Amino acid sequence: MYRDVEKVAKSMSRTSQTSPVACLALQAGRVSSRVSKMMLDSMGLNGADFCTRMDSVLTFGVLVSAATTTIYMKARRRGIDVRAVRYEDLVARPLDMCRVILEFCHLPVSLADLAVRALDVDSQRNSSFAKSVIGQLKGAELTPQTRAKLNELLKKFEMPPVGEPNIIEGTLTCS
Repeated sequence: MYRDVEKVAKSMSRTSQTSPVACLALQAGRVSSRVSKMMLDSMGLNGADFCTRMDSVLTFGVLVSAATTTIYMKARRRGIDVRAVRYEDLVARPLDMCRVILEFCHLPVSLADLAVRALDVDSQRNSSFAKSVIGQLKGAELTPQTRAKLNELLKKFEMPPVGEPNIIEGTLTCS
């Protein structure tokens, strides 16, 4: 599953506010590009290709988007029949998208209603990452300078700039 890169970056900046370790890591990332590599490595991603100084708290979210998209695209190029699901599509049409996903996975489409109900449950409830907590926090501002730097980074990873549609090849859709 992927999401609009700007929304990912802003969400991760809000999330970092609830974690002292993440706050510290993002501050250290302003000094050393090795921090982004270590953070991505700790998430199970190969951070070597994404070793970038984090000039903004939004940079890490862009790096996570770029890293996961790169892994997905490499898998498709190797011939693996993997498909993406766009978060915005799932939120806009949850029942239809659940049916498409279940059908792709060769699972009974009759489970779609149950899947939609499961989407309504906050998987992070009772934690500092709960939607009710994160939703109260203010996300980082996207200044023109920050946008320009993030767009340079996105271009490096062959992704569209912030604010432009990003529909990844092989995305499941219900339209």
